[in-house]
Amino acid sequence: GFTEFVPLNFVHTEAPMYKHQLHDGIQQGGSGNDVLLTHAIARIMFNNSIDNIQMSWVKEGQKMSQLLLMWGANDFGGTLINESISTSAGSEYGQLLRPKEIRRMVREIGRIPAERNTQYKMLKKFETENEVEEGLDKITDYSQFGSYAELIKINKFKYKNPREE
Repeated sequence: GFTEFVPLNFVHTEAPMYKHQLHDGIQQGGSGNDVLLTHAIARIMFNNSIDNIQMSWVKEGQKMSQLLLMWGANDFGGTLINESISTSAGSEYGQLLRPKEIRRMVREIGRIPAERNTQYKMLKKFETENEVEEGLDKITDYSQFGSYAELIKINKFKYKNPREE
C-alpha cells in the first residue's frame, strides 16, 4: 500500500507551460489558502487508507510548512541535500535544512519531532532539546551543495520544446 501522500503545489517559475503560456488559464500555483485546504482535505479523504500526509518545505517554505503540520500534515519531510527537482522548477526555499532546524520548527508549534525510516517505522523520538549534533547540523557552507543560480545555467536540465529542435 501507500505509505504517504504528498500534495505538491505547482511551482510555476521555470515551468515551460507557464513561461510560454502553452495552455489558457495557467496560474502561478495555488494560493496559500489553497495549499492549506489541500492538505486538510487530504487528511480527511485519506483518513483510514493513507496514514501519512507529507508537506514539501522546499516548495512551501518553512513557515507554511509549520502551518501545514497544523492543517493535516504529519510529516515534515527530510533534509533533502542538494534537492534539484523543485529548485530547477524555480522553488526558492532552499536545498537543505539541517536536522536540528527541522526539529526546532516542529517544536515551535508544540509538536514532538521524530525520525523515521522510509517505511514509516519510528527510529527516534526527540523528547528533549538536549541533543547531540549530527553531521548535517555542523554544515555552515551550503554552497558545497550547489545553488539555484548555478543549476538553472546547466542546459541539460532545461526544457527543450521538441517542436523547436
